Amino acid sequence: MSMQNLHSENPTATNPVSVGFLLSGGGRTLENLVEAIQRDDIPARIDLVIASKAGLGGIEKASRAGIPHQVHPCKRVEDSEAIFSALEDAGCQFAILGGWLRKLLIPTAWENRVINIHPSLLPRHGGKGCYGDRVHQRVLEAGDQESGCTVHFVDNEYDQGPIILQEKVPVLSGDDVASLSKRVFEAEMVALPKAVNALVRNQIRD
Repeated sequence: MSMQNLHSENPTATNPVSVGFLLSGGGRTLENLVEAIQRDDIPARIDLVIASKAGLGGIEKASRAGIPHQVHPCKRVEDSEAIFSALEDAGCQFAILGGWLRKLLIPTAWENRVINIHPSLLPRHGGKGCYGDRVHQRVLEAGDQESGCTVHFVDNEYDQGPIILQEKVPVLSGDDVASLSKRVFEAEMVALPKAVNALVRNQIRD
């Protein structure tokens, strides 16, 4: 997958594309995307936030932004059906995973409509159990010279869907999990809005 500077097949922000956002944590990625949509005139509107449990910081951030939310624990992949039904009921055309930690079963109708951001340069350090600080620890233990983040389409395997884009950062001498995590998250704040903009403007091509 690659991004090209094509003319948008969608209208500008006067008619934004409806997206849903799935999270399992504090919602920093959601907050950053909301700000980027407003700041950078991305023709998208977040119409629903789905959280994997109650009481998450991401729910508070959604409420503060005036975005409706639902809680779906999704403890079994079969529970994915209710999530996609909720997205469809809200009119969402795409789903964005930002720190979502539950495995999803992607319906056929939603193929190439669900994207995820992962805190490493896939295919390195991906797969079941590779999330958050665990990823950065693996990067350090492997002695990698660089890391970064990957935005990719979601399929029914962990972190294996087609890659949309990546942002790279150096791994510096003396890095620990906290310092590397901070640098990677700064890359994520650039990468995800860029990918969402391309997605809703229909600028992603094989």
